[in-house]
Amino acid sequence: MNNSQIKAAALQARKGGQRIACLTAYDYPTARLLDEAGVDLLLVGDSLGMVVLGYPDTTHVTMAHMLHHVAAVARGNQKALIVGDLPIHSYGSPAQALENAQKLVAAGADAVKLEGGVRQADKVKSIVDAGIPVFGHMGMLPQRVLQEGGYKKKGKSEEEFEAILDGCRALEAAGVFAIVLESVVADTAQRLTGALTVPTIGIGCGEKTCDGEVAVITDLVGAYPWFVPPFAKPQANVSADVSAAVRWYIEQA
Repeated sequence: MNNSQIKAAALQARKGGQRIACLTAYDYPTARLLDEAGVDLLLVGDSLGMVVLGYPDTTHVTMAHMLHHVAAVARGNQKALIVGDLPIHSYGSPAQALENAQKLVAAGADAVKLEGGVRQADKVKSIVDAGIPVFGHMGMLPQRVLQEGGYKKKGKSEEEFEAILDGCRALEAAGVFAIVLESVVADTAQRLTGALTVPTIGIGCGEKTCDGEVAVITDLVGAYPWFVPPFAKPQANVSADVSAAVRWYIEQA
């Protein structure tokens, strides 16, 4: 196994054991700070479309954006597993998925992430078979926000639970090392975690219902005050500190 596969396997082996801490990162200084603090996984998420580039959702993010930010994060990282998101329209076929996964790896990613389950299993398998670890993503899928008419909680019924479980099992069979569960109701997330053999990483799924957690770094440190998700737990107020520093600078100029 190569180093990226070793790191992914080590995280996969923590299923049901030591919890996995994941954060998004989009640039060199943030990646370096998070890696030095000991975070397990750095996700260069297409959430950068909103919190870095100012778009209304993730559907505007391109491969060029992702390659630029993955490279910056890689320059700041030493130990954490770096996962780069495959943006919308970049994995329409197994061949396209593999080609773009290889581009993200060449830019510095250890692994890639894509959204969806049963329909994506053949793409996941093509990437994994080429030696690149894949991180799955089920539940609410941000790249489908326009199709679904907004961000909606998932897993509210038994039928939804079964559909998500089917997708997760298809991803497991294709070889993912872990699966993000996004905005899944807590009871369903806990049931899915118990039913799966790979770690689940929750965001907006309640308290400790999954094997780990991922948060958007700007939510954690309070750097994006214009929208804070209801499930976010800010531990700092960077935006207020920046504003105060700039006001001081203006007065001293």
